[in-house]
Amino acid sequence: MTEALDGEQVNLLKRAFSMFDSSKKGNIEKEKVRTILTTLGHSYDDAELEALLEGEDPENTGTLNFDSFCRVASHFLENEDDEALQKELKEAFRLYDKEGNGYIPTSSLREILAALDDQLTGDQLNEMIAEIDTDSSGTVDFEEFMEMMTGD
Repeated sequence: MTEALDGEQVNLLKRAFSMFDSSKKGNIEKEKVRTILTTLGHSYDDAELEALLEGEDPENTGTLNFDSFCRVASHFLENEDDEALQKELKEAFRLYDKEGNGYIPTSSLREILAALDDQLTGDQLNEMIAEIDTDSSGTVDFEEFMEMMTGD
């Protein structure tokens, strides 16, 4: 299904998916799709999303693999140019940069990641944060956030 998406969108979805696939089993809970779409700044119709999720989970396992996730997410992704994507990510970043400092403390990022996936261990959280906070500053600036979300 990833053929309908451009490379950047697939990268973005892969990164988002793997952030929520804390057990690294190749599946995420269906409920996490809402969180991912919201975090990426995409609006969706609840009934439409629910129908798509049910269609991708005929055995009612409550989980989706990456291909199923892409099929669902692609319904809500618009073909956007880089500027529009950056604007959406800036909005998402601003939600977490409550003080308006231009960065998110890694402690806040840790809380966000832990809240998004309560299965993450302390070590997994440390690993994710070390990967995101490339300059070890204890904060995640917009550039690091963009890189985390787009893989660029």
